[in-house]
Amino acid sequence: MSQRVLIAPDKFKGTLSASAAANAIARGWRSVRPGDILELVPMSDGGDGFGEVLSKLHASRERSVKTFDAARRPCEPVWWFESETSTAIIESAKCIGLAMLPPGKFHPFQIDTFGLGTLIHGAVKSGAKRCIIGVGGSATNDAGMGLARALGWRFLSKDGGEIGSWTLLHKVATVVPPAKRRPFAQMIVATDVTNPLLGPKGCSRVYGPQKGLRPEDMETAEAALKGLVAAMKKIGPDYSKEPGAGAAGGLGYALMAFCGAKRVSGFEVFAKEADLRKKIAAADLVLTGEGSIDDQTRMGKGVGELALLCTKLKRPVYGLAGVVQPAKKKDIFAGTDALVRLTTPEEAKAHPAEWLAKVAAHLASTIV
Repeated sequence: MSQRVLIAPDKFKGTLSASAAANAIARGWRSVRPGDILELVPMSDGGDGFGEVLSKLHASRERSVKTFDAARRPCEPVWWFESETSTAIIESAKCIGLAMLPPGKFHPFQIDTFGLGTLIHGAVKSGAKRCIIGVGGSATNDAGMGLARALGWRFLSKDGGEIGSWTLLHKVATVVPPAKRRPFAQMIVATDVTNPLLGPKGCSRVYGPQKGLRPEDMETAEAALKGLVAAMKKIGPDYSKEPGAGAAGGLGYALMAFCGAKRVSGFEVFAKEADLRKKIAAADLVLTGEGSIDDQTRMGKGVGELALLCTKLKRPVYGLAGVVQPAKKKDIFAGTDALVRLTTPEEAKAHPAEWLAKVAAHLASTIV
């Protein structure tokens, strides 16, 4: 008997986009079960690929703007515009992403989010009244100071001098907002983490090392962000402890504090826009996946959240990945399989779509 199969993977980071992964899974599945009805819904929880995924759900049109990457080098990233609701869809990694920088060339103290602020300004000039922004994958740790400066905010020391580097934010005495604080009537920031801005679980200590922050840099970084929070408390609410404030080097905090954004789980944004609950309920089974299914997957990442939603709706969900770590207790997946079960890690990374299709085909052969 034919079955309705929902295929909703996230990206396989560094190898396949969510769309490419969905297509590979579908190809493998069809090779064994050509009579099944497949629905492909590539997903994102706010990181790399977020813009592409949401733009297709909205039927938005691609645009671009001249701005700067995290190292202030000229670039022209894409963003998407849905004219019916005047909605801009922005993926910050397209502008200030870590993957855009040569490995090890720029220290986090040398880079900032100024270019993203310029991109936002460009979206406003293009007529956007509403914005959905995914912030995962950033190279920065400036808590959005650069973005704020691009939007007209000023940071002054006790003697009235302008502070231009985020590492000197411990000296800020006064923050001067622009005449118009909110660039959009509504702004939603989608994050895939819930970390606060400061402290042991804050952006500097948890995510800073993967961006290049060294142990000896932590005191400087933390002092700078504490200085920013103290100054901002004088003119508005304290967002530093809000869930997601520490996302993307403090960009979650910045968009709440400087742009009036509402922080939402990236998966929740995707699920709402894709009408995911309805699609799962209509399926007989669900296929998902990402580069690695591990403890993080099972503790709140998008693929894990999708699996939990399938469980609530009593639909079997299968997870496919490059690598799968066994669950420490009862698994949220009905079954999992890994590319490395069939081949070497090197070969899996070199030809991920081919091996993902083969894993999907093997799973299809076991479904009665």
